[in-house]
Amino acid sequence: MYRKKDGTYLASVMDLCSRKIIGYAYGASMTAELAVKAVENACLNVRDTGGIILHSDLGSQYTSQAFEDCLSSKGILHAFSRKGNPYDNACIESFHSVLKKEEIYLHTYQDLNEARRAIFKYIEGWYNRKRIHSSIGYLTPQQKEDEELKKAA
Repeated sequence: MYRKKDGTYLASVMDLCSRKIIGYAYGASMTAELAVKAVENACLNVRDTGGIILHSDLGSQYTSQAFEDCLSSKGILHAFSRKGNPYDNACIESFHSVLKKEEIYLHTYQDLNEARRAIFKYIEGWYNRKRIHSSIGYLTPQQKEDEELKKAA
């Protein structure tokens, strides 16, 4: 990512069925507002948010009142594992690891906006639409989502 002393952060939301990143927010600090923005962006891509389960870790941004209020207002249920047991969150941790290996560590960005554009291109142009995943039958996340939508129709 854009490297500076205090770092930059990506909050992201993954659909576990398709492994598609459906919402994210990027910024200079990991705050409740950044996490809320990622959820709000994800909700733009979901018809009905009622009853959705969102898994997160126990970071202060995810346990904040602002984050809980956001989820509650959208009918989203919040789940997280107990401390030291991160298995529910493994898929998103894996995504962040892959993002770093396939994009972030390979480039140096001039500023926050250049890094933000690169992350957008990686997620929207590569990860969701071209990168295949063994966990979903060697489909791309977009292909898996399309397949699931056809089943539901």
